Amino acid sequence: MTVLVALPVLLPLAAAGMSLALGRFADFQRIIGLVVLAAIIADAGFLLYLTDRTGPVVLQIGGWAAPAGITLIADRLSALLLVVSAVVTFAVLIYSIGQRLTDYGRERASTTFHPMYLVLCAGVSLAYLAGDLFNLFVAFEIMLSSSYVLITRRTTASRVRAGMTYVIVSLTSSLLFITMIALVYAATATVNLADLGGKVAMLPEGLQVALGLMMVIVFGVKAAMVPLHFWLPDSYPTAPAPVTAVFAGLLTKVGIYALIRTQTLVFSHDRSWTLMLVIALVTMLVGALGALAQNDLNRMLSFLLVSHIGYMLFGLGVYDVIGLTGVILYVVHHITVQATLFLVSGLITRHTGTVALSRMGGLAKAAPMIAVLFALPALSLAGVPPFSGFVAKLALLQAGIGAGTWSAYAVTAGTILTSLLTLYAMARVWTRAFWGQVRAPEADPDPDDELVVGTGNSTRPMVAATGVLVTASVVIALVAGPLAGVSERAADDLMQGTTYREAVLGGAR
Repeated sequence: MTVLVALPVLLPLAAAGMSLALGRFADFQRIIGLVVLAAIIADAGFLLYLTDRTGPVVLQIGGWAAPAGITLIADRLSALLLVVSAVVTFAVLIYSIGQRLTDYGRERASTTFHPMYLVLCAGVSLAYLAGDLFNLFVAFEIMLSSSYVLITRRTTASRVRAGMTYVIVSLTSSLLFITMIALVYAATATVNLADLGGKVAMLPEGLQVALGLMMVIVFGVKAAMVPLHFWLPDSYPTAPAPVTAVFAGLLTKVGIYALIRTQTLVFSHDRSWTLMLVIALVTMLVGALGALAQNDLNRMLSFLLVSHIGYMLFGLGVYDVIGLTGVILYVVHHITVQATLFLVSGLITRHTGTVALSRMGGLAKAAPMIAVLFALPALSLAGVPPFSGFVAKLALLQAGIGAGTWSAYAVTAGTILTSLLTLYAMARVWTRAFWGQVRAPEADPDPDDELVVGTGNSTRPMVAATGVLVTASVVIALVAGPLAGVSERAADDLMQGTTYREAVLGGAR
């Protein structure tokens, strides 16, 4: 069964090479992408079943035992996130195919999108499965290289500027990351995550704090936590809807995953981590207030993305099983809902020809299906019961109240306030874009770029793909009980750490 751990990385990389080599055949590109991502969904689902029943599944690549060799490991947390991420990337690819068929016709192939999209999927999978810091770094670099290509396709001046900001910040973070790896290796003679747990504890306290803070900064940039978030609202809104959706849904959550994994497995904290709680509160409020100041729909959603990163940091700051359960539930919910909202934004833009809320109106009459597709994830993001956002936030509120510290109480209050601000932001979009008189679509301001807007139509695959993700968010709420059970067991694994270490250091299964 250990080969199943490698498939989510190997399959998309092999498919990317085939797609690039046979790029003149458009239908081949589309079919191979969909087949490979469907296979990853099945593989990830089976891994989740195995890890929940029997424990982590470990692959020691090349037969070299840990900690010297390269380890890929799937446990409850990584398998769960792999399933959700695979479903999102599959739905977004359907949306992208539908969009391209509408805009360019069936016969026109893409020499870059499909290969780079599959490489991005491989990077995300590797980040979840990597058992050491260096291969986690490699995963981030795979995601960076492919995402830069995706964000600058059919380049315009504004997108080059946004891409430059994204790449410069990401490269700076990567330099810090590789420096941090070098320091960790110099201090412990290992980069294996399971092995680091014991060796870091023997280091002087000051060195432990320094290395821990470096990891917070490195992964904080990737996760867009305040004050390291400034790059995100300028980078994401310029890309086409499918690219923005997969970026918003997955890339920041990979940063959160890396932060959770390292801060629980490698380091130890008090029951309540005050620094992280303060960062969480500031991230929530700065992102929410920034969203309220936006007239651009995509920039508003980007600021809300930053704001809701604070919820995940909140659960990590509480630092107990309940808090980490809330984090896992919130990550699962947010991957799905945030990707959905950016896909809906793409549908809105195609009908209106603009991202400016002040120039929209009447979509509830002109496109009632889009109104439904927006309303459900918007209510979920705001935490309105009985949607998935409410289930995840309820777990975080329980963790905050149970922590019994003033800092946790303050963040709990901030969580409620941020939910109200999010609801207000969603209501502004509804009243400006969906109510009022129907407006004629505006002309496409730049017909030569990748974004085709103002067409007033959307294909069935685009709407269906968005509907799949809306349905997924509803299903998350319906299966909240079993999902919470898996999340709680994964959180307990994180807090204990022994199962992970024994699986890696005890030999391949």
